Amino acid sequence: MSGRASQKVAVLTGGPSAEREVSLSSGRGCADALRGEGFEVVEIDPGIDLAEQLRAVAPDVVFNALHGRWGEDGCVQGILEWLQIPYTHSGVLASAFAMDKQRTKSLFRAAGLPVVESRLVSKVAAAEHHVLPLPYVVKPNNEGSSVGVYLVQAGANSPPRLSDEMPETVMVETFAPGRDLTTTVLGDRALTVTDIVTDGWYDYAAKYEVGGSRHVVPADIPKDVFDACMDYALRAHALIGCRGISRTDFRWDESRGVDGLILLETNTQPGMTGTSLTPEQAEHVGISYGQLCRMLVEDASCAR
Repeated sequence: MSGRASQKVAVLTGGPSAEREVSLSSGRGCADALRGEGFEVVEIDPGIDLAEQLRAVAPDVVFNALHGRWGEDGCVQGILEWLQIPYTHSGVLASAFAMDKQRTKSLFRAAGLPVVESRLVSKVAAAEHHVLPLPYVVKPNNEGSSVGVYLVQAGANSPPRLSDEMPETVMVETFAPGRDLTTTVLGDRALTVTDIVTDGWYDYAAKYEVGGSRHVVPADIPKDVFDACMDYALRAHALIGCRGISRTDFRWDESRGVDGLILLETNTQPGMTGTSLTPEQAEHVGISYGQLCRMLVEDASCAR
């Protein structure tokens, strides 16, 4: 759609998910950037009356800066389709599918993309006995940003004590050793590969706290591994049916070369905070933060 600066853009930010604080940070950054690009911007923290909030603002475009459930799983996208307001990022089906990690793994596996073994089990079962051989990871099937992730190390005598906030059904997957790599896809273009360097587990704090991790852009890795990340990210983006932008995360066991590369998941609403990977990758290929936000607005549509 047209990127005229006279357009009114509603930035959805915050929301009720476990990733609310990250979304507020992403939303503030995107809203400021879009104002800098000349758009009229209104920030909306969605409530149960989101449809009424949107009708009151009457935006030309919605920029979806929500993360996690409700904002990233097809729910908000469905409301925007019903209201016929063009919006950024992926549509209803792709958003819902990508948010379901186990279904996404099944799709990737069928397409020949490398993924680890995983299964869905009850929270009770995951806390009673080791569901998979050690080491393994327990996490929600439909959250992001390393929310509620438990690493069960080799030699652990007992399964993890899961918090009350964990859902009744969780995903247990084989732990993939190695380095954290990630690749952003914008439209039909893979941008680059980032090597995420941390002192320990790449958890929520490492992702979003200043100094929590160090990003090497572009990743200093063998060309065949770099090219595989770019290829796998593009294929994952297309398989899910993503639109606008996505980011695919990997683990790489460098002792095994390209065979040590594992695809973890694809994020349809990648972070846009000051420490986020996607804006950093865009900057590396010559796309400023403001230009990135503008490109997403210009790509906005319904029936995505």
